[in-house]
Amino acid sequence: MNFKLGCECTLLLARVQWCFISFSDFKCPTHLKKPYYIKTFLMTQLLIRCLSICALLLPPLFLSACADVHQSSADHHLSENQELLSLAPADGEDPDSDISTELEALRRAGNWSRANNATLNQNLLLDTNFSDFPIVLNNQVQAYLDLFQNQQKKSFSIWLSRSGKYLPMMQKELKEAGLPEDLAYLAMIESGYNQKAYSKANASGLWQFIPGTGSQYNLKMNKYIDERREAMKSTKAAVRFLSNLYDEFGDWHLAVAAYNAGPGKISKGLERYNVTDFWSLAENEYLAMETKRYVPKLIASIIIAKNPEKYGFKDVQMEEPYSYDTLEVGPGLTFDAAALISNCDRKTIDLLNPELCSNKTPLNQSTHQIKIPAGSKDIASKNLSRLHQVVSTDYKTHTISKGETLAQVCSRYDISTTTLLKVNNLRSPKLASGQRLRIPFQNVRYQLLAEGSTRAVASAGLQDNPVLHKVQKGESVVQIARKYRVSIDQIASWNNLPAGNKVNAGQKLSLFLDSINTTSQPPQENPVVASTPKDQTEKTPVIVATQTKKMPTRDNVSKVAVNTIQEVDTDKSRPNWYEVQDGDTLYTIAKEFKLSPLQIKQLNNLQSNVILPGKRLKIKDV
Repeated sequence: MNFKLGCECTLLLARVQWCFISFSDFKCPTHLKKPYYIKTFLMTQLLIRCLSICALLLPPLFLSACADVHQSSADHHLSENQELLSLAPADGEDPDSDISTELEALRRAGNWSRANNATLNQNLLLDTNFSDFPIVLNNQVQAYLDLFQNQQKKSFSIWLSRSGKYLPMMQKELKEAGLPEDLAYLAMIESGYNQKAYSKANASGLWQFIPGTGSQYNLKMNKYIDERREAMKSTKAAVRFLSNLYDEFGDWHLAVAAYNAGPGKISKGLERYNVTDFWSLAENEYLAMETKRYVPKLIASIIIAKNPEKYGFKDVQMEEPYSYDTLEVGPGLTFDAAALISNCDRKTIDLLNPELCSNKTPLNQSTHQIKIPAGSKDIASKNLSRLHQVVSTDYKTHTISKGETLAQVCSRYDISTTTLLKVNNLRSPKLASGQRLRIPFQNVRYQLLAEGSTRAVASAGLQDNPVLHKVQKGESVVQIARKYRVSIDQIASWNNLPAGNKVNAGQKLSLFLDSINTTSQPPQENPVVASTPKDQTEKTPVIVATQTKKMPTRDNVSKVAVNTIQEVDTDKSRPNWYEVQDGDTLYTIAKEFKLSPLQIKQLNNLQSNVILPGKRLKIKDV
């Protein structure tokens, strides 16, 4: 159609060209041979000749452009079901990192027939029955064999190495479902076996599920978890999806194409062109190049992966098969805490749990099976009862830039204007360039208590005797956290609170408070494991992990005390000092420590009732 239009336009331009040339030969009449008319006539002649030259050049250029458009229309054709495309992830070794090279190779490969006289290397010819997936050897497959052995050899080596981690698990699931085991290589061309792979089409995980298809196959997706990135669950979903596609089309090439473009797209194409196989459909300008190249790319991947040394991949080190233990824990257990109890580093926990979006177990479910290194379940189970979380408030410094406002600072650090003003003892929101502000943030540290200790731990289901708090009408978790000087996350974890930490009047909350003082320490950039002196008792805690997060936020302006103490009435157990938190007044502090406001003023030589967050108040004579 484009070629026909080009021809018609060429004829029109030729006619215009003839008119220009004919008019340029028109000579100036004798009665117009005056200086003014002669000058005008010459300029007109010059313009006409310029237009004539353009008219001579435009037809061949236009024809060339039309031919190029006609030749490359299939290469750049977009799918009618664009939202169903399982595009590759945006990482350094993704399967679509060199798309232009692939398109050029496929363009040179010629037509898309099943058998198009592929000039295969005779030394590489093989028995097509070596795979349980139907193998076709044609120019398109050969194009990918060449690409993988040359321009994309480094990337393909990485995919091969990663395949050792996932193939045993994937092939086991496929075999149990009665599907070709070599469909496991579909994840190779989808994601390069990268669990965290993510595409511009919002496809994610090893099998690159888009949100709609992921939901259809019961994969959870919310702010806490994305099961498309969970290897086992996403593989089971992909197996069900592929099985359904094969039931619909009865042909694995069409089923795989439908996995990429959507079953509706493939069904309409088969009906429109009255064809029954993928290669006949691919010969038409209907499928997007993303889908057309999907099948030969998979076949070439299978051919090389089944015999890598034969194709030049001799030094590939396969990763160890995917293995892990699981441990049932409560909500909000962070990767730092999980690494501590499992005696491994945080990166290991992160690699095992890529589906957890906020680096901790979901807050919207009572329990979660977190993955830990294989063989570490026993020690992790024992350490879980010794895990203790210490929360404190610390401060960082922010220097005001020229033109920067208080609102911008609050937005950057996600804190309220009131909090920032109080912390910095400011009466006006006006800021000066170079001014330094204190920015509060929450510092969370984890420690393993000595064996046999009965002190509080930051998880639900403990055997210690908790403090039972009955929720009063109108009382929130924020207020309760302030009263007992613990974090909101701790209360949520101890009581398996639902998403949003909603509590009801009359509800009893278990609070596992420390039985002795634990003075928090400032955060360390590189925390060192503290050793226990021989002359100390076994109850000495050992701090081994720290993490920090912004505190407080606009939605949760809660305070966290520096000291964690058991609420008892004896003066002996009362701390010496208390750090004022946002929202504190002399009255609330006095009531909490069974003192009067006057006593606190006298102990601290206060001249007024005004106190600011961050100020340390003496609670008893020392």
